[in-house]
Amino acid sequence: MTTKLMKTALTAAALILVQGTAFAQEFTFKLHHFLGAKAPAQTQMLEPWAKAVEENSGGRVKIEIFPSMTLGGRPPELVSQARDGVVDLIWTVNGYTPGLFPRTEVMELPNVYENDPRAANLALYDMFQDQLKQDYKGLEVMFLHVHAGQAIQMADSDVRAPADLAGKNIRIPTRTGAWVIEALGANPVAMPVPELPQALSKGVVDGAFIPWEIIPALKIQDQTRFQIEGADRTRFGNTTFQVSMNQARWDGLPDDIKKAFRDASGRDWWGKVGDIWRASDDFGIKVATDAGNTHVTLTDAQTEAFRQAMEPVVQRWIDEVAAKGIDGAALVEEARRLIAENASGASN
Repeated sequence: MTTKLMKTALTAAALILVQGTAFAQEFTFKLHHFLGAKAPAQTQMLEPWAKAVEENSGGRVKIEIFPSMTLGGRPPELVSQARDGVVDLIWTVNGYTPGLFPRTEVMELPNVYENDPRAANLALYDMFQDQLKQDYKGLEVMFLHVHAGQAIQMADSDVRAPADLAGKNIRIPTRTGAWVIEALGANPVAMPVPELPQALSKGVVDGAFIPWEIIPALKIQDQTRFQIEGADRTRFGNTTFQVSMNQARWDGLPDDIKKAFRDASGRDWWGKVGDIWRASDDFGIKVATDAGNTHVTLTDAQTEAFRQAMEPVVQRWIDEVAAKGIDGAALVEEARRLIAENASGASN
């Protein structure tokens, strides 16, 4: 090969390499969330999901994850950050913006969700297109999910009956959760979860309604002595979460890139997320008991006493959303039906 031909070949190869690199970085997205980089929500859910999207796109998509609100703001601002295009993607708690996602709240209600995150997530998937989607104006939902459900974690007090919570200050992230706490005779204290350890250590709250999963990430085992749940892992309501994209950013994507996201966010993934949160929950309670905390499982009778005390919350929600033209009773019926239909039994 002549020197001229060799230079031409090297130039062409370099151009192909540059073009390939540009092609690989054609679509970059910033995903912002409120927990730390080592929390299971990132390591076991967000990172695998992002990797799946990137692989589906043939390397054309890059998702950069920014934990712990490192792009600025507070957790309640995440929805507006996505809607306003400040960030491309968010993972957040729906209840950090109270009343903004009223239909989806059905999966937070006590005695609707009880103990099966996989079944609840699949129910959310099955309900989304026809019954929940209109909650999410300005957002393109990638997936919704719940965690394993609100358990009771107390700094110093054992709890075996609703009366044991009377007058206690209890942290909760959602308005429906606040109603549960009020129905049980306690005082709800709303705050994003990163603020919980300090609130417990300073006595601002006596406990929290929150799953076991968060124990290792925030070292809750050091601030509490009692972890309480109902029989058969029954919980006291739940929290809904979303991973969503700015609508304008989504609308501007070509169909093959949209498909990369959709293929990573299908029904099977929604169900798998439930399994991820169940496994994280099991690990969290082990951390607490290994630290010497007491894990209380209520008897069937004790669990029923809580169920009866919480049932008015369901009707309160039905009455409240009726003012917005929402048939809450129909949503409750459908959520219960689909949870039962999707129950695998494996996580009960």
